[in-house]
Amino acid sequence: MKIVRMKIEPTDMARQGMGQIDVAKVDNTSDAEIAVQSAQDDALAMQDAAKFARRVRRRLGFSQAEFATRIDVSLETIRNWEQGKRSPTGAAKALLKVLDKAPEAALAALH
Repeated sequence: MKIVRMKIEPTDMARQGMGQIDVAKVDNTSDAEIAVQSAQDDALAMQDAAKFARRVRRRLGFSQAEFATRIDVSLETIRNWEQGKRSPTGAAKALLKVLDKAPEAALAALH
């Protein structure tokens, strides 16, 4: 892995307009507009979680039923994750990450 170090000068950022917000636009944003944007952000996050859960299961070569049995959750939970109705949290989210990065070790530990 290659490491690249960069030095960012605050004066360069000010000239480029990076890292700054339009205060007038923020002040003029209504609570309703913020709520709509928040809902859109949440929907996108749920879809990302759904894609991740589906990708992990498929990489392991399991059907939804097999995957549910192997990780000891209900089939309905797997379906809800993959359809974006629910998002894995806490231990389930951590388990999916481990299954993604070290599937053999995770599956051996679950057996």
